[in-house]
Amino acid sequence: MEDQTGSGGSLADLTDAMLRPEAPQEPERAVVPDPGGADFGSASQPTTLRAAVASTGAATFTILLLLTSLDELEGAALGVLAPNIRTSFGISDGMIVFLSVAAGAFIVLGAVPMGWVADRFRRGPVIGAASMAFAAMVFASGFAANAFMLFLTRFGAGVAKSNQGPVQGSLLADTYPISIRGRIGAAIGVGGRLAGVLSPLIVGGIAAAFGGPDGWRWAYFLLGLPVAVVAAAAFFLPEPIRGRWEKAEAVGEVLVDETPPPISVEAAFARLGRIRTLKTVVLAFAAMGFGLFTAPVLGSLFLEHQFGLGAFGRGVVSTVGGAAGLFVLPFVGRYYDQQFRHDPARALRLIGLLTLPSAFFLPFQYFAPNIVLFTAFSVPPVVLLSAAFAMIGPLLQTIVPYRLRGMGSAMGSVYVFFIGATGGALICFPLINSFGVRTAVLVTMIPSTVVGGLLIMRSAGHVKRDLANVAAELREEHEEHLRRIANPDDVPVLQANGLDFSYGQVQVLFDVSVEVRRGEVVALLGTNGAGKSTILRILSGLATPERGAVRLSGRTITYVSSEQRVRLGIVSLAGGAGVFPTMSVRENLEMGAFIYRNDPADVADRIDRVLALFPQLRDRQRAQASTLSGGQQQVLALGLALLHDPEVLLIDELSLGLAPAVVAELLDVVRRLRDSGLAMVIVEQSLNVALSIADRAVYLEKGRIRFTGTAADFAAGDVARAVFFRTGDDGTTLDRHQEGTL
Repeated sequence: MEDQTGSGGSLADLTDAMLRPEAPQEPERAVVPDPGGADFGSASQPTTLRAAVASTGAATFTILLLLTSLDELEGAALGVLAPNIRTSFGISDGMIVFLSVAAGAFIVLGAVPMGWVADRFRRGPVIGAASMAFAAMVFASGFAANAFMLFLTRFGAGVAKSNQGPVQGSLLADTYPISIRGRIGAAIGVGGRLAGVLSPLIVGGIAAAFGGPDGWRWAYFLLGLPVAVVAAAAFFLPEPIRGRWEKAEAVGEVLVDETPPPISVEAAFARLGRIRTLKTVVLAFAAMGFGLFTAPVLGSLFLEHQFGLGAFGRGVVSTVGGAAGLFVLPFVGRYYDQQFRHDPARALRLIGLLTLPSAFFLPFQYFAPNIVLFTAFSVPPVVLLSAAFAMIGPLLQTIVPYRLRGMGSAMGSVYVFFIGATGGALICFPLINSFGVRTAVLVTMIPSTVVGGLLIMRSAGHVKRDLANVAAELREEHEEHLRRIANPDDVPVLQANGLDFSYGQVQVLFDVSVEVRRGEVVALLGTNGAGKSTILRILSGLATPERGAVRLSGRTITYVSSEQRVRLGIVSLAGGAGVFPTMSVRENLEMGAFIYRNDPADVADRIDRVLALFPQLRDRQRAQASTLSGGQQQVLALGLALLHDPEVLLIDELSLGLAPAVVAELLDVVRRLRDSGLAMVIVEQSLNVALSIADRAVYLEKGRIRFTGTAADFAAGDVARAVFFRTGDDGTTLDRHQEGTL
């Protein structure tokens, strides 16, 4: 159950130091605990890259380093060979630029599925299978007979390559400590940069060695083989405990997570979209992608047009330009780790500062009068941008909740490659054909790099708070785990803990916590706009909180879809018309049981149980639902909910628009369900109705809980009298909700 892993200084301790020196907190925003203050990387963890890799296993680092290097090698091949391929297929400069970024753009198609898989399954086999497919597409590129066939192979390579961020990145984060993630990223960046430095020589040399118009094909034939060999080894990579290092630093121990429920893509993206650092950095790199993805091919085309260099000559220039990054990245990685321990905001600003100056050198490079100066001015941008890209991955993997690491990288890929790569290709295409390569470079790369760098620097203002939220969630998760161990019979059937939620920029829930026991009815009370229905939406999976957790019988389901929650046992009963009016009663029930359609006997049994519970429905099975009275339609809606044998029933406005006699009948049914052990959460405008069936009451005001206790205590308290009741002219107490005054 437990795996004691190096702790020491903690993420919990860090957040106090992180929160103090930053810009003032926004009013009325998420409540973040104030933990106590130390470094991000604990002193007891290995402080050198070699020690950390040796203690946690070198296999993952080695295999992913090789895969990244081989990917970089293949990616650079098209940049060097673009003029040769263009001549072979007889296409324009603009078209070869478009084909060159196709693989990057098509990463988008595989990013979300890869992220979803990465957060649910063992990642080694996923990496192995995807890399095998990538090797096959690289090999097939050599057989392309025309531009369209090359486009198809680039399409396949892009989809297969999409595992790199979501799957490989999350595996690295769970394998190696927070304190060395910058150096891990830098080391893998060095491997990739080394391959990138050598690739022009390698692929240019291969093309020159085989010669002729089709010499470029042999580069692809030969590059696919080593990828396949390393991919085979990736199948056997060990699977680490998810979030192990964050757990160790936040709470001092690593508790193995229960089998995670399936994560909804929609819920994951909704949660990730609330992480301001992630959102801002992703937009920054999407902006920078307009120029960066087209830069290698544009540079190669410029060298051919301006200086008349062949494949090998272009390779030499690219090699010189990229070699300096090999010496800079290790120092940047070490400095980043040091800064991140003491001030994560400063570490993020460092990334922005590395990005901005690269735009300054571009005009000098592309107006250089000779090849020597062109090569000299190419060195600083390559060094600066290589360092920035190497550092951003470790940062983002730390600020994203560990359950969503794969989806977090996928979100970045969608924005960066879809907006950056595709947008850059579409802009460059007409610019090249109309104004030439130099204009395309300057128009796309300078503005996009400046905008990207400024956005990254701006994101530094949010990073401490986002890290504090990660720490708070881990502590809350750990405390709940210990509570379940200490008293397993006292686990709530439904729990919402520390919920924050906003509609746009307007926060409507603040640190809301609600627990429901088996066989208990909890009433959510409050005036209009208090947040009651929003809580029901979160519990049912129709909305995702920006902070906090939802659990069913102790199992975290915060990111589970509403459809899956129905299967798990959380079912909603909406107020008003919740039936299919043009269908018969029987057809409504059959439609309600549609998810069980693969077992007709089970469907029939579920419908029979509902009809036995509600004789008035059994007698009118063939009647159209629209012909039923309002009360009967509500009974039918309740029957549709009960088809799923819920553990928890969420009821929103049971009495809405119904006569008192019908309401009394429905309340009798609700009491019988409660007595059978069904837990319920109800939102009800009529206080009399709510308190007549509720065991406990939770009163909200402007998104905050002001009272929680027994229904009897609430009815006797001053809040209920002041807010919900008024005294009539004859001295009687009147329900203001029934009067329509609230």
